[in-house]
Amino acid sequence: MGDATVANATIRPEEAAHFGALAKDWWDPQGSSAMLHRLNPVRLAYIRDAIDRHWPQDGESLRPLAGRSALDIGCGAGLLCEPLARLGAEVTGVDAAPANVEAAALHAEGAGLDIRYMAGEVGLLDIGQFDLVTSMEVIEHVADKPAFAADLAARLAPGGLMVLSTPNRTLASRLLLVDGAEAVGMIPRGTHRWSDFITPEELGELLAGAGLAMGEPTGIGFSPLKGLHLSRDLSLNYIVTARHA
Repeated sequence: MGDATVANATIRPEEAAHFGALAKDWWDPQGSSAMLHRLNPVRLAYIRDAIDRHWPQDGESLRPLAGRSALDIGCGAGLLCEPLARLGAEVTGVDAAPANVEAAALHAEGAGLDIRYMAGEVGLLDIGQFDLVTSMEVIEHVADKPAFAADLAARLAPGGLMVLSTPNRTLASRLLLVDGAEAVGMIPRGTHRWSDFITPEELGELLAGAGLAMGEPTGIGFSPLKGLHLSRDLSLNYIVTARHA
């Protein structure tokens, strides 16, 4: 379920090449990124709830991020950037693969959305800080995880909100995400290295080392009846918020 690529100092070059090769199919809900299309609404529901709790508003606002900036790190072809823009944010998407950034910019233009996309290593880009920082299914692809956590923290403005998701390193995730989903083609083969998956405890320690406090994780589970859904079960995948400590 890799959304992403983050470049040079933190990402492995072969990871960037792997996800860049998927760029042409990224927006096809039946293509190689079909699983991401199923996952995206689940993540968005969590993000919207986190936004409403972090920045309480009166009533159900259609644009709760109006007047705020958002950064999606490892944005792929923009599956999350576009909904964030529709929620009112001034959005920047960063990805290591230039092909992904090109596909993202083209799709945003066709949708009439003004989103800034940039290719490169987020820690090396002069882009400032953001009220909302998201990074979905990225940190498991990163070689230097403490450096990446520091880059995340550096991009989060004071009082801002961060949302991260990543697979857990469990027997269930190995059997279902790697040995199962990749083997049958639900996820492109070679997307995951199970040994790079991170437990919630490990992620909390990484974020704490970067000066961030992680919230209680929520699982993203799967069942034949519900499909992908938010859950108390953390064994496959989980999503968390973080803030400056």
